[in-house]
Amino acid sequence: MTQQLAQVSVRILDKEYQVACPADERTDLLDSAEVLDNKMREIRDTGRIVGLDRIAVMAALNMANDLMHARERDQRLEGDYSERLKSISDQLDGALSSTSQLDF
Repeated sequence: MTQQLAQVSVRILDKEYQVACPADERTDLLDSAEVLDNKMREIRDTGRIVGLDRIAVMAALNMANDLMHARERDQRLEGDYSERLKSISDQLDGALSSTSQLDF
């Protein structure tokens, strides 16, 4: 089955781009374009970086850095949850083995 594509118009730093994406991802694409536009405007408005290419690269680097930090945080949380689940599982095993010893 072929997935339907939608043509989506996004505006980033007052420039219009036509992008094709799966129809069910249209909203995500628009949200992503808005985040990128906001980040690029923030960088441009500092006045320290000039040129669309440089602004785009700085925005990409900032967003990649944010993504890496989010992944690290997720991995730490996943490890914390795994440890807690193992501890709960061990406690349950201990409680169940205690009750099974009481059964004759």
